[in-house]
Amino acid sequence: MKSLETITLGGGCFWCVEAVFDDLQGVEDVVSGYMGGNTINPSYEDICRGNTGHAEVIQVKFDPAVISFRDILEVFFAVHNPTTLNRQGNDVGTQYRSAIFYHTPEQKQIAEQVIASVGGGKVWDDPIVTEVVPAVTFYPAEDYHQEFFKRNPHQGYCMAVVSPKVSKFRQKFSARLKS
Repeated sequence: MKSLETITLGGGCFWCVEAVFDDLQGVEDVVSGYMGGNTINPSYEDICRGNTGHAEVIQVKFDPAVISFRDILEVFFAVHNPTTLNRQGNDVGTQYRSAIFYHTPEQKQIAEQVIASVGGGKVWDDPIVTEVVPAVTFYPAEDYHQEFFKRNPHQGYCMAVVSPKVSKFRQKFSARLKS
C-alpha cells in the first residue's frame, strides 16, 4: 500500500497550479481550495473580496517513493513567481500570495532549504517572498473549480494564462510527466 504525503501550496490562481500538478508523476490527487484565513467555510466570492485572509491553494497528495518533496517544490518554484508579494501576473491580492503550508517539520525544513537555494539571484533575481507556515484548516473550493483547466481549456483565462504555464511546465519537466 502506498504511503502518501500531503502538501498545500499557494502559487496564485489555483486553476494554474492545479493543472500543472495534475500532470506530474507521483502526484495522486490535487484539490483546489482555500487555506490560511480566518473565515470558516469561505466561498469563492468571499475569497475574491480579499478580506478573509485565505490564499487560493492546491492540496497535493503525492507518493514520496515516486517524487520527492524537494522535487515537488522545484516544480512549484518554476511555475509561479515567488518574488511578487500578493500577486501573480494580473491577479492581485493576498489570496494570490506565494505560500507553502507545511504538514510536517521535515517539510518546513526542506522548504526553507529550497527557498535558500533558489533565492539570492540563483534562480530569481528578486528576493523570494513565499511564506512558509503550518498547514491549518483546508477548505476545498466549489466543485466547478476542480479540474477547471481540464474541463474548460477554451475559456479566456485558461487560454491566456493557464495554457502557457502548462505548456512551459510540460516542456521543462517532460521527463516527469504522467504517461
